[in-house]
Amino acid sequence: MKFVAAPAHLSTVSSTFEADFAARLHWSAEQDAAIEQRVQDILADVRARGDGALLEYTQRFDGLHADGMQRLTLQPDELRAAYRSLPPEQQQALSTAAERVRHYHEAQKRASGESWSYRDEDGTLLGQKVTPLDRVGIYVPGGKAAYPSSVLMNAIPAQVAGVAEIIMVVPTPQGAKNPLVLAAAHVAGVTRAYTVGGAQAIGALAYGTETIPKVDKITGPGNAYVASAKRRVFGTVGIDMIAGPSEILVLADGSTPPDWVAMDLFSQAEHDELAQSILLCPDAEYIAAVQREIDRLLPDMPRAAIIAKSLTDRGALIHTRSMQEACDISNRIAPEHLEVSSRDPHRWEPLLKHAGAIFLGAYTSESLGDYCAGPNHVLPTSGTARFSSPLGVYDFQKRSSLIEVSEQGAQTLGRIASVLAHGEGLQAHARAAEMRLK
Repeated sequence: MKFVAAPAHLSTVSSTFEADFAARLHWSAEQDAAIEQRVQDILADVRARGDGALLEYTQRFDGLHADGMQRLTLQPDELRAAYRSLPPEQQQALSTAAERVRHYHEAQKRASGESWSYRDEDGTLLGQKVTPLDRVGIYVPGGKAAYPSSVLMNAIPAQVAGVAEIIMVVPTPQGAKNPLVLAAAHVAGVTRAYTVGGAQAIGALAYGTETIPKVDKITGPGNAYVASAKRRVFGTVGIDMIAGPSEILVLADGSTPPDWVAMDLFSQAEHDELAQSILLCPDAEYIAAVQREIDRLLPDMPRAAIIAKSLTDRGALIHTRSMQEACDISNRIAPEHLEVSSRDPHRWEPLLKHAGAIFLGAYTSESLGDYCAGPNHVLPTSGTARFSSPLGVYDFQKRSSLIEVSEQGAQTLGRIASVLAHGEGLQAHARAAEMRLK
């Protein structure tokens, strides 16, 4: 079967550009009503019946029959054995990737994750105490594909932050356990792991069951049912984000081999038919060369059907007036992955305000960030990079304010608090401050 990828060819000089651009960007994050109702029912059932509900849904959705939770519990010895069973090349790749991810997040913790305090001249101490969460849950997708990289990216920053317990849940349809996923859990320091998935796994982490303990926060991507469940349990537990389809935006000046850029666009399009791949470039001939490479390379791709539909429905090759205009459009999109594929990427980087991760230079393919560069690959999507950040150590920590007012400080602060409290009509607040005045 021949697949054709026909991303929209747009130009910023066109009178219809704004309308065409808006139509290509539009993606509805509204959840199907049937999914919402089903998720609500599953969460309520897990909350009420615990392990019994998990066993029933695991058999129904994953085709895995278990007469008890013991069969759905992955023991540390099994994770260790999975790592040792890997070919040496995979062991080395996994260990090196984990080392780089850990090194990056340790640097992140040193930069922003420490407690601090200072004293005023009157001896009053003010500061902030940073402490790790006690227990977190990480969701690892396991339906269409296996994602050991997601294990590393979710578990390692939690471990670096000092989280005492990291609970992993991963669906294993028909009971098929992926050795790389299990090995990644071993390398990343997962405390406990269970072969359950879907909305029921989110419910188990949020509410706790007889076997799976309640966590403080849930991170990790999943399908529409998982996303809906995370949204519903937020408030009972914390969550990282609600992830939409994956995105890549390439800013190119025409200096990178066009087949490299075509493959970079493929790298996100192959995730999902709803994924979005966009090229912004001021060189019309280069855009045409990239399209030719798309046509040439697509037939050899194992996921050609998915790539073709993604590029045709949501992809775009946009001819801009200049690289500066390309940067302006990029900021409007606020993409998940942003490649600056130019001779001098540092010339343009200061103009880029909104992106989940910025990949500088022709040799920095987005796929390196997905697996082993070091920074986290859990990134904001659907334009949320305008106000949110990649997953990091800070997501597994919380901050408590420290206040120790000296006797001298209470004389000054007490009078201020008294005036403001009386102004708000809160006399007990005022009296508490006034009692400490000499």
